Amino acid sequence: MIEKNNLQFEKTVLVGIINKEQDEVKSKEYLDELSFLTYTAGGEVSKRFTQKIDPPHPKTMIGAGKLEEVSQFVKANDVGAVIFDDELTPAQQKNIEKELKCKILDRTGLILDIFAQRAQTSYARTQVELAQYQYLLPRLTGLWTHLERQRGGIGMRGPGETEIETDRRIVRDKISLLKKKIQAIDKQMATQRGNRGALVRVALVGYTNVGKSTLMNVISKSKVFAENKLFATLDTTVRKVVIGNLPFLLSDTVGFIRKLPTQLIESFKSTLDEVHEADLLLHVVDISHPNFEDHIQSVNQTLADINIQEKPTLMLFNKIDAYQPEILDEDDLVTVRTSRHYTLKEWEQTWMAKMNGQALFMSALKKENLEEFRQKVYQKVREIHVTRFPYNNFLYPESFE
Repeated sequence: MIEKNNLQFEKTVLVGIINKEQDEVKSKEYLDELSFLTYTAGGEVSKRFTQKIDPPHPKTMIGAGKLEEVSQFVKANDVGAVIFDDELTPAQQKNIEKELKCKILDRTGLILDIFAQRAQTSYARTQVELAQYQYLLPRLTGLWTHLERQRGGIGMRGPGETEIETDRRIVRDKISLLKKKIQAIDKQMATQRGNRGALVRVALVGYTNVGKSTLMNVISKSKVFAENKLFATLDTTVRKVVIGNLPFLLSDTVGFIRKLPTQLIESFKSTLDEVHEADLLLHVVDISHPNFEDHIQSVNQTLADINIQEKPTLMLFNKIDAYQPEILDEDDLVTVRTSRHYTLKEWEQTWMAKMNGQALFMSALKKENLEEFRQKVYQKVREIHVTRFPYNNFLYPESFE
């Protein structure tokens, strides 16, 4: 354990692989993100290991030589956990634990741990618990190998069910109960949504840690929890917002991430019902992040996975106050100018063209271009409202003072 500012951080090691699907640059980006996830979960990264291996080793993900290198570092530095960037099979996790003799996690297990820490409401906790049990079920063999063998002897001749089978049945029953509990809560939430009347619904979506909750606080004058950590928001928050004299409902949703675990997409589909119900999506992007275009692609892919890719969308490029392009020396005749050298103005022209003008550059924290944002959202909400209620369009002018 490492102690910083009276907080204890567990010493961890990160492991990533390089293959045809993720080259050296991508692997580094993923490990950077994994490092931030580890910090969010309460870990301190002591070292990173990467290996070029394609396909991954079926038994241990990485090769025997690299595994030995990791093992020596773990023993010499009192490392508490080794975290793999890619999802491990139950057999791989079991084999690696046997070699390294410490806690082994993959990206999915780490994200589930963060979600368990962050879940505040009963609904979020139930969803996280369901995802954890679904993740745990195929890994029970690895966790309980000492129970796998049928016990014999006097008094032990039962119905022929081993303890591992009993454990699996208990977990399956728990999954079934949690699914029923979520269905019951879903019905309550559907009723709540139905009781909100005919107000236009707007949903904030985007990659994790792009500033959705900060924007929510600014526009709705509320106090939604916001922090510079991944997955600060798990519970969907809905607020009534009035711009000019036009009211609408604004919801803040859980952030997306690359390699989002299947279990979480499944269990959080009900949370994303707010996105399903929305009339307008505000896709928030952290333009100061060097890989923000990859983040946009990840969010769009997740929206496509849950069949929400066709909704009217306004792209909000947030954190313009933190954007710093790479400076290209005029005398440098070797380096090729890429998008990393774009100015904000160039990005604005690029994305305005891509989105047919449906893009806005702002800073929620510094309140830069906030008035332009309010005007843009007002116009988009008004268009939807007037289409729905053409008889009262005289109540809302095309712009407000």
